Amino acid sequence: MAMIKKAVKGMKDITPQEMSLRNYVCGLIRETYLSYGFTQIETPCVEHIENLSGKQGGENEKLIFKILKRGNKLDLANAKSEADLCDSGLRYDLTVPLSRYYAEHASELPQPFKALQMGNVFRAEQPQRGRFRQFMQCDIDIFGEASNMAEIELILATTSLLGRLDFKDFNIRINDRRMLKAMASYAGFAESDFDAVFIILDKMDKIGIEGVKSELTESGFDGAAIDKYLKLFEELKTKSASDALDYLTQTLGEEATAPAENLKEIVASVEAAKRGNFAMVFDPTLVRGMSYYTGTIFEAELKEFGSSCAGGGRYDEMVGRFTGQNTPACGFSIGFERIITILMEQGFEVPAAGERVALLVEKGLSPQEAFADAEKLRGEGKQVLVVRMAKNKKFQKENLAAQGYGEIKEYFKKQENA
Repeated sequence: MAMIKKAVKGMKDITPQEMSLRNYVCGLIRETYLSYGFTQIETPCVEHIENLSGKQGGENEKLIFKILKRGNKLDLANAKSEADLCDSGLRYDLTVPLSRYYAEHASELPQPFKALQMGNVFRAEQPQRGRFRQFMQCDIDIFGEASNMAEIELILATTSLLGRLDFKDFNIRINDRRMLKAMASYAGFAESDFDAVFIILDKMDKIGIEGVKSELTESGFDGAAIDKYLKLFEELKTKSASDALDYLTQTLGEEATAPAENLKEIVASVEAAKRGNFAMVFDPTLVRGMSYYTGTIFEAELKEFGSSCAGGGRYDEMVGRFTGQNTPACGFSIGFERIITILMEQGFEVPAAGERVALLVEKGLSPQEAFADAEKLRGEGKQVLVVRMAKNKKFQKENLAAQGYGEIKEYFKKQENA
């Protein structure tokens, strides 16, 4: 049977040009986040299936790549359910493994603990532009900080990074899961129905308020509750962030007071300290898909992509799933693949890391001198490529120039330099 050349659906091979860009962006991410006091860690790609299926990942739990038990543990003949066959899976995000990591190592870590993670995650979803089944995520998280200092720093660090990548005029959309619940409760929805309501609300930017109304109605929710709920969003459409939060506090009462004050303080603090060209926007329709969020949620929306390229929020209850004791936690994840897609489409040029020199050695000539010269040049901080001279030397030199090799030296049998 013939081998298959094409990559598995939803996965992709990476060209040298893209790899150069990815390495540059990874380096910039690391440099930026380390300057904010984050420390880099790493967790395995494979996670316990119990952790991945713990009703923390929302819709992503339906997209897990599950791994069969190995060796004697895999008993196909006597298996009665999936649980008898599977004991682990590929992580669908970095947050669940990080929470397990913190639960295991908290006593060894500084408090608060500021973590940076970069690694591949896997979701069995339908691939599309900027979305793959294997993709890189870059997360920063803060454990042990209960105040909104965590949210403020996460937003400032992430927007600083986006600014260094030349993104401008973008929005940081922000909301609070407590405000979402207060609005749903005010409208008359049962608490047990909140998640179903929020899943539909999350489609507001795609299907509009009439589409949301139609889906809520089709799902069997009370018409009076739907009308009361959507009237809130109609009232908020023309209000500034501060006025919208004041209106919600006055309308919803005490339940909305704490999240409203929290959001006001975050917005004011970020606006006062920010260096980048972006705006803080209160968005009452922002939901975030993960069910583990407990408070503030936020997304970075780039006009170049037309949707979010980064997102996160507070998840104070996840560590407690491992330890029995809740720990304040908040994180922001960069959509690395989406950013790379945008930069590739824009023809982003990676800044030169140093002078690039190509040494061309004529066929039949010993490369000894060329390799000796190359080592000297590398010692001077230059990037050096040593290759055999092609028959079509003109075409070869044009290609090397296009790759950024500003100096090309030739070695001939008679030791004559061009």
